[in-house]
Amino acid sequence: MVDIARLLVNHGAFVTIITTPLISTRVKTLIDTVNASKLRIQVVQFEIPLLEFGLPEGCESLELVPSRAVIRNFVVAFSKLQTPIEELIEKKKIEATPISCILADKFNHWMEDVALKFQIPRLIFDGSSCMNHLLLHNLFKSKVYENVQESKPIVVPNLPHRIELTKSQLPLELNPEAKEFRDLNEKVRTSQESAYGVVINSFDELESDYVKEYKKVKGDRVWCIGPVSLSYNNDDGTQDHVGQRGNKSKIDIDSCMKFLDSWPPKSVVYVCLGSLNNLALAQFQELALALESCNSPFIWVMKEDDATRSEELKKWLLESEFEERTKERGLIIHGWAPQVLIFSHNAIGVFLTHCGWNSTLEAICAGVPMITWPMFGDQFFNEKLVVQILCIGEKLGNEIAIPFGKQENYGANIRRETFVEAIQKVIGDGEKKEERRESVRKLAELAKKSMQLGGSSYVNMNMLLEDMERVTFG
Repeated sequence: MVDIARLLVNHGAFVTIITTPLISTRVKTLIDTVNASKLRIQVVQFEIPLLEFGLPEGCESLELVPSRAVIRNFVVAFSKLQTPIEELIEKKKIEATPISCILADKFNHWMEDVALKFQIPRLIFDGSSCMNHLLLHNLFKSKVYENVQESKPIVVPNLPHRIELTKSQLPLELNPEAKEFRDLNEKVRTSQESAYGVVINSFDELESDYVKEYKKVKGDRVWCIGPVSLSYNNDDGTQDHVGQRGNKSKIDIDSCMKFLDSWPPKSVVYVCLGSLNNLALAQFQELALALESCNSPFIWVMKEDDATRSEELKKWLLESEFEERTKERGLIIHGWAPQVLIFSHNAIGVFLTHCGWNSTLEAICAGVPMITWPMFGDQFFNEKLVVQILCIGEKLGNEIAIPFGKQENYGANIRRETFVEAIQKVIGDGEKKEERRESVRKLAELAKKSMQLGGSSYVNMNMLLEDMERVTFG
């Protein structure tokens, strides 16, 4: 969202970011660098009544929610921001600096009421692809997932390609494992349908068939303005402030770059499974032993709580001396990593990923092929795009969705031999190695061009602002 704010400012808009104290500290440095020259981004932070809903202090982001049992509390607590947001909009009207458009995360469905109250056009953003939006729309409309056995494939109708999924691989909105959130998901879906339009972090050339079809669904009110991570790129290929994106890194950036400098081009395995995925101990061990046995240099980003959430895992790391044994060719980052900066280094040869959309796009922008390991949400959709349609990834073959918050119930679905085999296919002597790498290189070039003057995403951003101005001022 901060990247989008930067882009809006670069196209002449004024932006107010409404967030919470914790998130505000994460984005302050980036926003300060913009405001030093343009003074066009204002950050307004509101407290969430966490304790009132049985949530720990500082629990302002989903990855900090202690268990699946209190996710509903978290969502409801966030909805209490509605009143202070309405008061802010009233204040801006009095100050003659009215809000002309709302860009809201789709899960904040209550923003529909705010937009209606003040008659402000509302745009939706949820950090996923056009393909994901279209698949969800077609599944809801067709209901083909109903009355299908758990293990039987579901063919999503009316798509440019044949896409098959099982029930367990469906996103939260449709997954049988998420029945306790069904009412919340329905509110999100109906709120999304009533929005003026949708902003997508993607670019037309990446998923052109799906952009075209989804625009038909939304009456052309779909704007692909990404990849937004490229908002830090200069015309000469350098990057500004990219190491400051997101949370504060737990590792010195210079030491990370020094580690990468010590390895040949395209040789390092980069492993990062996102901020929401926890691995069962048995699965964690299989991955660790695979990285040790594959003999390739690697960077592994472990969530901070990977090593603290269970005494067994903490004990295994200590007793196995995994970090000590692999320190000559392995770098472990505990917590947040400067991922875009890591991708920019020529030593990175493959990305082992959960197929989150941000990570997928960032790898594409850097021209890095992927090994795909989807676990829940839209990740199985993204794997289809990466492996089946774009042909820039090698799948591990995980067919079992691991619902968010229930990871501890699952053992080791992927064995170490499977990890090693996939790594060898992508950076070893796999027959599709060069073809895959060339395909992702071409996509990286298209991504950069899309964000430059006259590129598809650049033009889309201008068209979005023109449309908002027309709707607001006539």
